[in-house]
This record gives sequence, structure tokens and C-alpha cells, in this order.
Amino acid sequence: MTIKDEIEKLREELREHNYNYYVLDNATITDYEFDVKLKELEKLEEENPIFFDPNSPTQRLGGGVTKNFDTVTHENRMYSLDNSYSKEDLLDWEKRLQKNLGVTDIEYTCELKYDGASINLIFEKGKFLKAVTRGDGFKGDDVTTNIKTIKSIPLVPREDFLSNYEMRGEIILPLEGFNKMNEKRIANGEEVYRNPRNTASGSLKLQDSTEVAKRPLDCLLYQVVTNERKYTTHYDILEAARNSGFKVPNTIVLAKNIDEVLKFINIWDVERHNLPYETDGIVIKVNSLEQQEELGYTSKSPRWAIAYKFKAEQVSTILNEITYQVGRTGAITPVANLEAIPLAGTIVKRASLHNADQIERLDIRVGDTVFVEKGGEIIPKIIKVDLSKRPENSSPTKYVTNCPECETKLIRTEGDAKHYCPNEFGCAPQITGRIQHFISRKAMDIDGLGGETVDLLRKEGVIKNYADLYELTKDVVMPLERIAEKSAQNMIEGITKSKKNPFEKVLFALGIRFVGETVARKLAKHFKSIDNLMSADLETLTAVDDIGDRIAQSIIDFSVNDNNKKLVERLKSYGVQLEVSAKAIENQTDKLKAKAFVISGVFHQLSRNELKKAIEDNGGKVSSSISKKTDYVVAGDNMGPSKLAKAQGLGVSIITEQDFIEMIK
Repeated sequence: MTIKDEIEKLREELREHNYNYYVLDNATITDYEFDVKLKELEKLEEENPIFFDPNSPTQRLGGGVTKNFDTVTHENRMYSLDNSYSKEDLLDWEKRLQKNLGVTDIEYTCELKYDGASINLIFEKGKFLKAVTRGDGFKGDDVTTNIKTIKSIPLVPREDFLSNYEMRGEIILPLEGFNKMNEKRIANGEEVYRNPRNTASGSLKLQDSTEVAKRPLDCLLYQVVTNERKYTTHYDILEAARNSGFKVPNTIVLAKNIDEVLKFINIWDVERHNLPYETDGIVIKVNSLEQQEELGYTSKSPRWAIAYKFKAEQVSTILNEITYQVGRTGAITPVANLEAIPLAGTIVKRASLHNADQIERLDIRVGDTVFVEKGGEIIPKIIKVDLSKRPENSSPTKYVTNCPECETKLIRTEGDAKHYCPNEFGCAPQITGRIQHFISRKAMDIDGLGGETVDLLRKEGVIKNYADLYELTKDVVMPLERIAEKSAQNMIEGITKSKKNPFEKVLFALGIRFVGETVARKLAKHFKSIDNLMSADLETLTAVDDIGDRIAQSIIDFSVNDNNKKLVERLKSYGVQLEVSAKAIENQTDKLKAKAFVISGVFHQLSRNELKKAIEDNGGKVSSSISKKTDYVVAGDNMGPSKLAKAQGLGVSIITEQDFIEMIK
């Protein structure tokens, strides 16, 4: 046996032992025997570096330090799920599915909704390549070094069930391991971790992977994303993944109808309390991959999946005070300050009261005993008041009439849910909030500059708006409290680097009311520059797809404001990208302007994402479902028969991949 053969034999043996222990929970050798074999492999690899393998069992031990986590664009977007809270919600969902698919019988899968940190594991040619956090669904952080320390994730699957694919899952911290971690912290006099979910999420961003390796993290997998058409159902592809060594929980079941789904929900509403990890609901998915493709996605979530959330835990406590927060847009949010209570794994001291209407509807008063729950088990909210415990001297709450920060009289226009402070450029929280939004990850993503630092810079008078950031120097910021030379250097480098961000990100960063990420992308693509956008009138703006009167008027209000004009001119002078780059424009045409496309099937010259980009780059629009508004269906191999029939029934043009390529030449 050659040295290479000996190394490979040891690696395969250790992988099998890892699988038996961490996935099957059925150890076949002792920890000591495993460690002896691992040390033997380490020695052979050190002596023979020519046979290095990044996916060797020895590479799971940690030791790599990541100071800055690279941002990675997801090849396939990670969507969030729509939520349901009742049988009626599920029945309504099924009716929509039946209508869209033109069938009455739909098979589902039911899975537990794991409460952890979402992760995307990327495999190429059957081997682990990298791990990326969910992030905003479009981009996430590369946490490969830390993920490698989680031994239930196979770096080299036992079987080649697919070649190139993404495994979607949840990084969790089992309750037993979480409790042991806290026992150690208590013994060391340290503050305990609040809940497993946040602790698991925080673990992925630790800089030292050796510390990550010490934590008993696990990975439960729930979806395979691939262009390969080897499997026809979600259940079958997960079974294949399980047989290949991935930890797919055995709790997943097939359901022939909604009644069987409801039975599964009823069982786990009770049994979830006996699980070794936290779960907050059930995920129901259409089982057929062909039907999933036909149903497609909304702008936020897949139409073929829904999350049923278990009834949230409720507790009662005393409302001590109502305070008012001012957001970056001037929106006023009333906040309930409560007697601290444990709720769903965290200590709750505050809850949002949303707006004046909510306070009036519930007749909430200071001194009341109130019932609190976590909305979607995340955000605390007050559900009702225990009127039987209301103090005799209680008086109705009078909503504030002036801004709590700058005393400006509040306004509330028709159609607005909240009151607003109109003092846009003189109200401190609005100034700070706009700058914090500007530097945020989804906007300019400025490394080395956080929200607290922004607040410090504003309070010290160093900056008054986001344009001032580009005049900062090390000498200016270093004398400030808590800012060392290295921190100052990182801040200035991060600000300088942000000048390279594309126009769509800068446009979102400007903080124009109602202009979110999606709207910013559409506006940047349509108008090409900030000058074109700011000179557009209402008619021109509303002519853009999905831009209504409210968004258009907000853009006009921003554009005519002298302060905003000056800020934009300053950003231009600093080199911030306020127009689409020449390279991006070079690759865009209007050949497919106002044409709507649906993509279906397997393609050979372009991937589905490349097809989508080509359509959008040439002025077309991609839709996930066929309707009367669809102009073309780009049909690949194995196009769904129901989709084909629908297109033919509506008289939609069906073209091949080659036909499409010819269209854009």
C-alpha cells in the first residue's frame, strides 16, 4: 500500500466513524481509538504535504482565524417563508395552489421548523466547497472555516447522489449542549447566554475557528438546490441526501392532503417540548419538484411552501412607562417599558406599541397588567390588557403631540399608520438614523464603522450627515473615545472602499422614503443616474414598473429639497457611484423591453440564473408563473406538462433556449 493509499484509507475510515457518531448517534469505536487514528493521519499529512486535502477530517479541528468575513452573492436566492397561524390559513394556501396548478390532489412534505441560523452549503463535483450565511437572502458571509468544525456536516459525502448542488439547513445548538455551556459560564462567573438560537448564530461569526470547534453545534438539513434533474420529489432528494451522509431529520413525513398535514401539526404541537433542540413551527412544502417550479416565487417567498407557527407563549407583566422612539424617517414608535419577564428564551423588558391606533384600540395605560407574546416568536408585543387588575386611579394614555427629541410638532397625513416628526435635518435621531442606514450592510456596507461609532461621531460634532463621512481622516477620529489607531485605519479604509459600490446600493443608502432595495434596483436600472432620477416628474416615475404614486411623490419630495441636492452633489465630488457604470450599461439593451418571460425546464448553454440575468439585462421581466401577461416561455428539457398546457391554452409563445439566444444577439 502506498503512502497516498494509506492516507486515503484513514480519511475514509474517520469519515465513516464521524458519520456513525454525529449523524446516526451510533459510535462504532471509542473516542480514544478515534483520536489515535486522527493523530496518525495528521502525522502522515504533515510528512506528505503533497497529499493535502482541504476536506480531510484533520481540517475540522479549527485554528483558522477570520478577521473579515467575505461577502458572497448567493447563486440561488435564499427566500424567507410566508407564515400561517391557523387551519384556515392553510386551507386558503391550498386553494391558491390548486388554482395555480389546475389540480385538486397535492402531496406535501411536513418538516419541523428548526430554530437556529440558516446556512447554505455549496458542493462542487461532489465535495464541499464553501458555506455562506443567509444574510439578506441575496448575499451572505463566507463562514467556511467555522462550518468545517461541525462534524455532522460531511465534507465528502458517502455517496455521489449529485454533482453540483447547494444544501440548505439550520445551524443549531442542542439544548443539552447549550445548558452545559451556560453551566461553565456560571462556574466562571460569566454572564449566561440567553437562548440557543442567538448563540448558534453568533458562533458562526467568531473570528477564531478553534473557539467554534469547542461549541456543540449541529446542522439539520432541509433542502437541496440543484439544476440536475435526477429526482422528482422533495422527499426523494432529501432521502438521497440522508443516505449520502447528510443529517436530514427523520421527523419529515409525506402528507397526501391538508388533513394529514393538520394531524402532523397537532402531534408536534405537543411533542416539540420533548425534542433535543428548539423548534417554533412546521414547514409544509409541495412535494413535487415539478409543481414547485411551476408555482415559483413571489418577491419574498416560495409559493410552494409555508410555515405554520405554533401559538406563541404568553406571559403577563406590568407596564411601567410608555416612551417614544424617533426613527430615521421621523416615524414615531411608542414603546412599552415593562417589568422584566422571561419569555420564549429571552428576558423581555420592552415591547412595541406600534402606533396611536394600537394604544387606543387596546386602551393601554401606564400601570396596567398586560399580556405579552413574541410575534412570530421574535418580536415582543402586547396582546391585551387585564382590566380586572387596572389601578383605580388609572387615566387614558394621551399620545404625544411633539417630537420627544426636538419638540417639533408631529404630523400625521392621511393613509399614514404613524405620526412623524417633520424636522428632517434638525432632529438628532433622524440624523443618526440616516447615517446608520447609509453605512448598513444592505446599503454602503462600510466595514469598521458601526452604529455606536456613528452616534459618537455625531455627538462630538465630527459629522452631521452621511456626506461628511468622506471627509474623515485618521487624525480627526483617533482622539475620540474608544477609537484606536487600527480602528481608525479600518474605518477610513472602509469608507474609501464604499466609493466602489454600484449605483443601486448608493440609491438605497440615500434613505429615500419607500425606496427599498428592490425599488432601488429598478430605479437604477431604468434611470441609469441620480440626475435622471431627480429630474423625473410624477408621470415619468409612475411609468416605471411597480412604482406607484406614493413612491414617486416621495422621490420628488427628496429631489426638490435643497439639503438633499447639496448632499448628492457632495457625494458625486467624493467619487461615490451615482450612475450605472459604463460596463454595466454596455451589457444592457432594450431588445426585450416590456416583454414578460417565464423560464421552465433544464438548459444546456445557459444556467437558469444566466437566462434570468440575460432577460433583465435586455429590458425584459422574469415571472415565475404563466398568465395572460406572459409573452414568452423559454422551454428547456423536461418542462412541466401542466405548465406547457397552460402556456398553450393561453396562446403564449413557447421558444427554445437557442431561440432566446438569437433574440438577444
